[in-house]
Amino acid sequence: MTTKFLRPALVVLTCAGAFALATPSMAETVKMKANLKASEEVPPVQSAGNGSVDVTYDTASKKLSWKGTYSGLSGPATAAHFHGPGAAGKNAGVMVPIFQGDAAKSPFEGSATLNDAQAKALMDGDMYVNVHTAANKAGEIRGQVVK
Repeated sequence: MTTKFLRPALVVLTCAGAFALATPSMAETVKMKANLKASEEVPPVQSAGNGSVDVTYDTASKKLSWKGTYSGLSGPATAAHFHGPGAAGKNAGVMVPIFQGDAAKSPFEGSATLNDAQAKALMDGDMYVNVHTAANKAGEIRGQVVK
């Protein structure tokens, strides 16, 4: 009589254990930051400008979200981008636009879905943010995106 009641319980426990092991791993949300300074430009520029960008990256959806500010630039910002793959001290091409022209204002925010190469550059620490001005077309302030 006792074994008659234990079998269903054993089946339920076995199934529950199998489902627990089969649960997919959870996606990770990674928080990162870029501190923007003129001294980080390659080559460095003379500017009192500075800023910061807070970055959130969802590894499952590959969604990159950002919120940033800047101040003290030599003139109005003309554009900003995520560049890469590029380690600190190295220049790289634009990977993700942040703003351009009339949209250039502080504070700013946005999001984009990354492709595999962009996601790899971000997670490897090979992506940086650059804010451009008319006086510094290649970039006036820059900061590496780091965890």
